[in-house]
Amino acid sequence: MRQKNLLFIAMILSFGISACGKGGDSAGGSKSADAGGGKMIEFVATQDEKPLQIKSELFDTPQAKEFAATGKNPYIGNQEAIEKGKKYFQMYSCTQCHGANAQGQTGPSLHGPNFKYAKNATNKGMFETIWHGTNGGMGAKGIGLMSPEDPTAGLKPDEILKIQAWIRSHGTTTGNE
Repeated sequence: MRQKNLLFIAMILSFGISACGKGGDSAGGSKSADAGGGKMIEFVATQDEKPLQIKSELFDTPQAKEFAATGKNPYIGNQEAIEKGKKYFQMYSCTQCHGANAQGQTGPSLHGPNFKYAKNATNKGMFETIWHGTNGGMGAKGIGLMSPEDPTAGLKPDEILKIQAWIRSHGTTTGNE
């Protein structure tokens, strides 16, 4: 009887320990963090496909929360968001590499359908690339990653989604396919 009780306790402890660490989030990759009542999709780095820990509280608008849950950008086709996205694209000097209309300059075109990073055909993939950068010379633009000296520097998820809406307005790929 005592062996059965010990076995039962061991099983309970094992289950409890294996459940620990699931559902948390931190500043880099989001395994299953809560995004306003639902689970977040998993984000991965463009450089090596390793998980990115992105704090769920950064997804602080209804549109950003929807994106975090689905990977679909609700701003696609929204003229107001497109106009703001253009301003962010210019303000963060994206034009220096990608050109005035994201057509490519020293950096690649972002219009598609052929992307330097195939994952950029989806809004989730393009978000990951903008957030964490690439091996090809683009630095991270996500808030807290853009400047090691300033944890407030960089783009918030909602701003990246507006930039995507502007970029997608120039091509045939919506990224929500």
